[in-house]
Parts: sequence; structure tokens; C-alpha cells
Amino acid sequence: MTTKTFADLGVAEPLCRALAAQNYTTPTPIQAQSIPALLEGRDLLGLAQTGTGKTAAFVLPILQRLDPQAKRPHKGARVVILAPTRELAIQIGQSIETYGRNLKLRHTVIFGGVNQFRQVKALAGGVDILVATPGRLLDLMNQRHADLRQASVLVLDEADRMLDMGFIHDVKKIVAALPKTRQSLLFSATMPSNIEHLAAEILNDPVRVEVRPEVITVDKIDQRVLHVDGKRKRELLTKLLDDSEMSRVIVFTRTKHCANRVSEQLEKTGIAAEAIHGNKSQGARQRALDQFRTGKARVLVATDIAARGIDVTGITHVVNYELPNEPESYVHRIGRTARAGKSGIAISFCDASERSHLRSIEKLTKRPITVVATTEWLGDQVAVPAGEPADARPARNGPRGPRHQPGKPRRFGKPGAGRGRPQGGQKQSRRQSAAQ
Repeated sequence: MTTKTFADLGVAEPLCRALAAQNYTTPTPIQAQSIPALLEGRDLLGLAQTGTGKTAAFVLPILQRLDPQAKRPHKGARVVILAPTRELAIQIGQSIETYGRNLKLRHTVIFGGVNQFRQVKALAGGVDILVATPGRLLDLMNQRHADLRQASVLVLDEADRMLDMGFIHDVKKIVAALPKTRQSLLFSATMPSNIEHLAAEILNDPVRVEVRPEVITVDKIDQRVLHVDGKRKRELLTKLLDDSEMSRVIVFTRTKHCANRVSEQLEKTGIAAEAIHGNKSQGARQRALDQFRTGKARVLVATDIAARGIDVTGITHVVNYELPNEPESYVHRIGRTARAGKSGIAISFCDASERSHLRSIEKLTKRPITVVATTEWLGDQVAVPAGEPADARPARNGPRGPRHQPGKPRRFGKPGAGRGRPQGGQKQSRRQSAAQ
């Protein structure tokens, strides 16, 4: 059977160009099953978890079906997408921006915990797509800052999480404010009875799509976590990379800005690094990948979205410079260093604000991550409160023993071994470069 492309699914050329710019060429199973039905205007019930490509599965058809010439409703939106958390809402907004870069459509993201002034201002003139958390949206509706009477599409993403977080009544009030004639989509990782009842209430003869996420084993990956103050992460990363055995490394960050900052810092210390994220042009991303594949760049600093579709063999280490908000993203990140039956090493930095993310990761993987003290590189160790994740005795304590045992993957390698040597694509010193 021939593998389908996005064009085969009916995705329009401007969207296909945006996908190609992100190195997305092959639809995931949920995209292949959902996009044709959604382009026809069907309702959809999707059973899918994070990491399956579900966001693009609904964002692409929505963008394609919106007429950019249509009038935007005053204080309203033509499409309403509800998400349980601000992080997911922001992520969906970023996807809309990325895929809709060639379209003249307006969107906004609103959530609680921040001043509502800018959100009210963004809604005043109307938007094509509104991404919102239920609580803040209902607040704005009650204040008459948001009017959903002209919305034609409703998306409920991660409906089971909305239920767990107590948003179900807010969701029902929001749904009641929308027109009865509309296209409705509901996505959920699980299908408890109350979600089934909600789906029955809001969906009309839906297409049902169920996709299980790709299973990535972490058994062959040596996972370590270093508790470190956020301000010292760049210093720690630079010192870890003194180890020449870290010859082909992907460093993951949560934001584009951080990816640029880390890459620039590594370059200043003489380590060949490239950054790849959504703000880079397709040509710039391709050049960065080529540098990394050929070994001219030893380190690739990437965001999760930009890293999707990257297929580079021989990655020795993955460094989570910032832990992801979603634990499934952690599994996908570290899986890049244990391909084709090989072992690999995953190193995570964790500051105080990220400990809840670490708890979620350990819960998902059903295994504690070994702690490594930072004393060897920074001269001190961040104290981890009792009961926090990965607070077991640091792996560096006790008898030192041999540095490396044959047949076992190195933890990191020998600190200091890589400085001044252009192994694995590390840059030569400025003095050497000037002499050539």
C-alpha cells in the first residue's frame, strides 16, 4: 500500500507548503483517518493521546475550511477550541500559527492567571479562531466580552483532563452558548462514561477514530537527572560537553528563544551547535540538519515541534535542558538516542519549577530516574526536598569505582576530555581557526 501524503488527503497547497517547511511529509495515523472526514464537515470523536499528531489532525482542516474573506464576528470567533491547560492552549495556538503561516487568518489564545485586558482587546474586533481554557472563557462571556453565537466549529481537546480538573460544567455552559448547527470535535485519551455522555450530547453522527500512540521503549536508555538552579543550566551544559564521548547530542528546550540562547552560548565556548525551531526558514532548518548529520555541528538544540520528523542516526546523548510539560514528550525525546536496538544516554536538568514535570515523567515511565550530583561540574549540589521525585541518594556518592565498565553505556564520559579537540564536530579554538 502506497503511503499517503497530505496532498492525497485533500490538504490544500498553502498548508502543504507550511507542513513541508516543518519537515512534515507523512501524515500520522490519526491525521490520515481524521482529515478527510473533517474536510467534509463531519463531527468527530477521537480517542488519542499526546504524541499522536492529533493537533494537526484538527487544525489543518479547520484552517482549510475557513474563508479568509468572511467577516469576523464582533467579540466572537468562527472557531472555538477548548483546552484544559494554558500550556496546551498555547501549544495549539503555536500550531495554528505554524500551519497557517500562508493564510490571512487571525487567532488568539486566552487563559487564566494573567490580566485579561489584552485578551479582551484581542477579542473586541473578532477572530477567526479562539483557543481558550474553559474558566477564563466563561468569565469573559459572563462579562459580555466574548460572544460565541456565530461560531461554526467547536473543538474539545483532552476532554478527560477537563473532567478531571472540574471544568465539565463550564464546558457545558460554553457549549450551550454556541449555535446548535455547527461542526463539533471531541478528543480524549480515555472514554469514561461521563465523557461518552458528553460526546452524545454535543456530537451529531460523528466519525469515530481511535489511535494508540507509538510505543517507545526506554529500557535501553540510561536515564539520569541533575538537580540544578535554572541560572546555572548553561554553565552545566557547557561543562558536560567537555566529554568528547558526547559526540552527537540533541539538546531539547521548551521555547524557541531558549533554543537560540543555548545555541549561541555553546558557540561562544567553541562548541559547534545549531538551533532548529519554528521561526527558522525551511532553508535555515535544512542547513542546520545537514551540519548536524555530517558531524560539522556536534550539538543540535531543538524545540519539540521542530524536532518532529528529524531522522538522524548515531545520536549518543539527549539532554533535556528544560523538562517538557507533557510526560509523553519526554519519552519521545529520549527515544531518539536508542534507535535500532542500540543503547543511549538521556540527561535531564531539573530546577525547582520543573519538579512537578519530573513527577509526571516518573509516573508515566513507572521508574525513578537516577540522580547524579552536580558537584563534579559545578562544585555544589542543589538540595532536593524529601519526597520529591528522583530524590534518592545521588549516583556520585559512595565508592567511586571504575569510570567505565565494559559492556555498559558510559554515564557521561570523562569530564575535561573534549576541551580543545575538534572531535565529533566540536569547533577548533579561535587561534587554530585564525591560523588556517
